[in-house]
Amino acid sequence: MGHLPAFGDLLLSLPAVLWAITFHEFCHGYAAYYLGDPTAARMGRLTLNPLAHLDPIGALMLLIFRFGWAKPVPVEPRHFRHPRRDLVIVSLAGSTGNLLTAVACGLIVRLLPGPFIAIPALGRFIVLMVLINLGLGIFNLIPVPPLDGSKLLYVFLPASWLRGFFWLERYGFFVLMVLLVLGVVQVIISPIIMTLFHLIL
Repeated sequence: MGHLPAFGDLLLSLPAVLWAITFHEFCHGYAAYYLGDPTAARMGRLTLNPLAHLDPIGALMLLIFRFGWAKPVPVEPRHFRHPRRDLVIVSLAGSTGNLLTAVACGLIVRLLPGPFIAIPALGRFIVLMVLINLGLGIFNLIPVPPLDGSKLLYVFLPASWLRGFFWLERYGFFVLMVLLVLGVVQVIISPIIMTLFHLIL
């Protein structure tokens, strides 16, 4: 995961990246809508159109380094009946969608291995689908804003810690970039991604 992918991999990665990002955000929006928050639907984000969810930098990161992010779906917890519980469900929904996609790809390969063995490009595509969806799902669980994992912190942190959390939220993107440049994120999540990858395929 530390080297740049070949041109062929980049081409095969494009549809995988678009699906991973789109389904991730759609799952957030649908979970919020199901729990009573219509904000994502009103803003046109309850859709499988990739253009509605694309964050250029996050998509590029996902395309090249196999982990990244999308444009966050807006959520208004005041619409929820149980705000703390429902915010956790919505926060986990995106990564759950990605993990389910990866598992579904693995099941397809196990049930119908023939085409993926006979057509190398198809086999490589399914590998990239699994890797990219795992990358997006696991990466977004890191508890640094603006990633989904930070919303879980917001729910579970004691009130006395929230001031520090709100500071982190203001500078979270820069903290995240520093952690990526230093390789801290890669060291933490790469073993998790590869373990799940080998279990699925």
